[in-house]
Amino acid sequence: MDWNIRYAEGDTPWDKGLAHPVLREPLVRGMLEGRVLVPGCGTGHDVRELALGGLEVTGLDVAPLAIGRALAHPPVARETYVHGDLFGLPAEFKGAFDGVFEHTCFCAIDPARRADYASAVASTLKPGGRLLAVFYTEPDNGGDGPPFGCTAQELDELFKDGFRLLGERRGVPTFAGREDRELLRLFKRV
Repeated sequence: MDWNIRYAEGDTPWDKGLAHPVLREPLVRGMLEGRVLVPGCGTGHDVRELALGGLEVTGLDVAPLAIGRALAHPPVARETYVHGDLFGLPAEFKGAFDGVFEHTCFCAIDPARRADYASAVASTLKPGGRLLAVFYTEPDNGGDGPPFGCTAQELDELFKDGFRLLGERRGVPTFAGREDRELLRLFKRV
């Protein structure tokens, strides 16, 4: 998938023009702290929302157009953007983050790379760091993603090494059309 072409053509149905609604809910306050990475940040809506909450946030995306559009927004607090690939992280990202917020990266990658995703995210986190993730469990696309759905059992298997599940919740606030198709999970890096 060439994500930059998708941005150039305006074929970005995942970009709703605002942060994921769960980030405005009291239930997630305090789940992340310090320095946070948002892989697959797109145009930076989640990055800015997290930064408004007092976090130091780094958005990462493989599409230069997405990063350019993120940078076109006036900064709201302590946010930065990096053009790069989660599967080829710069050395300075290793163990550099207190948290990761996942919203659209995991579901966009080829499911065959999901173990690589879990390893890459683990490598960015400090010991005790947290991964707060909104996973698509049933995207309505006939299985021909992206987005690619997942099951709770698959997530259990993928994140069993190096992470401990602290909690999960279904039925979180979300975008119209995604109701009951997302699972919020909080993991701790061990």
